[in-house]
Amino acid sequence: MAGVTDKNRRFYEMYVAGMIREKFPEFEDRIAVGIAGEGSDCFGYDDEISRDHDFGTGVCLWLTDEDMERFGCSLSVAYNELVDSAERSYYTDRLRERRGVMTVRGFYSNILHIDCDAETPSLSDEDWYRLDHSCLKTATNGEVFRDDPGVFTAFRNYLKGYYPDAVWRTRIAEQLHYYASAFQVNYSRCMARGDTVAAELCRSRGISSAMELFFLLKREYPPFYKWTFRALTALDAEGVFSEKIRELAGEKIDPGAWKGTAYHTNRQNYKDRIVSLSEEIASELETMMADMKLIRRRGRYLEIHVGEVLSGG
Repeated sequence: MAGVTDKNRRFYEMYVAGMIREKFPEFEDRIAVGIAGEGSDCFGYDDEISRDHDFGTGVCLWLTDEDMERFGCSLSVAYNELVDSAERSYYTDRLRERRGVMTVRGFYSNILHIDCDAETPSLSDEDWYRLDHSCLKTATNGEVFRDDPGVFTAFRNYLKGYYPDAVWRTRIAEQLHYYASAFQVNYSRCMARGDTVAAELCRSRGISSAMELFFLLKREYPPFYKWTFRALTALDAEGVFSEKIRELAGEKIDPGAWKGTAYHTNRQNYKDRIVSLSEEIASELETMMADMKLIRRRGRYLEIHVGEVLSGG
């Protein structure tokens, strides 16, 4: 995680660690410290543009519910005083809500949008089904600098262990259906009707499903949608898949490719480059699933794989 959290680690080492040691020596080994959660800096995506909001240097201090009752208020006052006095903190008001002292339970519950007993690393399948990919990525990003109690890290590692198999397969099946519907059926229907606005919506939905499938098959959580492609390029070591997504997103819709061409259920119009690219991407995803033994039957129409993926072969 080098480069992603360096400034925050330096802030912890130069200011926060000493403050804790001086003012809370008896609780020093009860405080987990790191940088994680909401904010582009937790992903290492900070740039000049992102510094107009939620920007600053600081850390999260995570406590158990019991320790919050014991000394959380005093620690919070001391940390906020430090942030206001230390050089190069540059806190914005909104960032104060995302940094500082909080409970382990509160951190995970707020991000995952479920009331979870984070001191017991366990979720039901129902909970897993309710969780959003990007929330899971947000809950497990960044870096933990110190965690002697191990409670925060235990739940973090549990989430990093990824979806239970049944949930994973269901999410793959859902996106196979969405991709096939958006790109392999409805895009062509819309173009044949001359409805380019609807076709654009199909392309957007198809690209989203394609990227989500890639993350699912790599057993990685994608971040918030505006950072998904950036994360995809980092995850796609060979760069073939991400380059096809880039080209697909940039290709101009061409109504001329559909002149004199009627829509046919079982025939793709390869004069349209968007259709060609979408089929190439479907082929890449089909190969990934076959290599993982998720499917035995081959075919680029992704809808046909839904049942096999769900049944576990």
